[in-house]
Amino acid sequence: MTSLPKIRLLAIIVLTLTLGSALFANFLAPAGYEHQFRESPNASPSNKHLLGTDDLGRDRFARLLYGARVSLLLAPVAAALSTMFAAFIGGMAGYFGGWLERIALIVVDLFLSIPWIFLLISVRAVLPLNISPQSSVIVTFLLLGFLGWAASARIVCAGTRSLMKSDFVALAHANGFSGGKLLRLHLLPNLRGTLLAQFWISIPVFIITEANLGALGLGVSEPLPSLGSLLRELQNVVTLRPEPWRFVPLAVLVIVVSCFEILLNRSSNSFSEVRA
Repeated sequence: MTSLPKIRLLAIIVLTLTLGSALFANFLAPAGYEHQFRESPNASPSNKHLLGTDDLGRDRFARLLYGARVSLLLAPVAAALSTMFAAFIGGMAGYFGGWLERIALIVVDLFLSIPWIFLLISVRAVLPLNISPQSSVIVTFLLLGFLGWAASARIVCAGTRSLMKSDFVALAHANGFSGGKLLRLHLLPNLRGTLLAQFWISIPVFIITEANLGALGLGVSEPLPSLGSLLRELQNVVTLRPEPWRFVPLAVLVIVVSCFEILLNRSSNSFSEVRA
């Protein structure tokens, strides 16, 4: 138990350094993510290219920094969008109950019964593949936000339903609170912790999902990198021994997601201890 705070602090430091490096990619890798060093394709790591270059002569270190920036900045945006959908659908279902709740839960169960990574792949596959990199970023993370709300909505619905049966809501009803006023002043403040938890849980989930889409070529379009698109290069790797630096994007992805999991698990434990 005494080591948990140190692990949590280490996770915060790693995430801060990773995000800081991504934000300052312009200064750490001034050559940019799409500049081609045509004289040195597939170069090994050196002082000039810390992680070598890819088959087009682009600096892998620069592409890693810019790719981490795309994933780490836009995954929270998608998580916020998903949480808003979950709050609206789950909150309305739990507030009104009855047939509206039953219909909402049927829709939620339908979304949850289909592995949503396949749903994402299906929806993304019918969209044009030759869109601009900026448009592909918007499309990818909007899809994550629009299609990733179901599990959170069920939790929000259960929380809202529980609050509707509580004594303070009955007292609020007795004092004339109803509709939007009841939602704004009594329900939403008490659901804030649940919504924040769903937001933070969604971030690593969306980072991994984008990585899956990018590895399949259905995520962010070239030449703009993301952690997912950088993993596509591993499809041509035969053995680890000759070029282990190719696996740095995968290592960064695993480390970032693991840090989020450490923080989330620690926060859950702290919450449980407070409730106990």
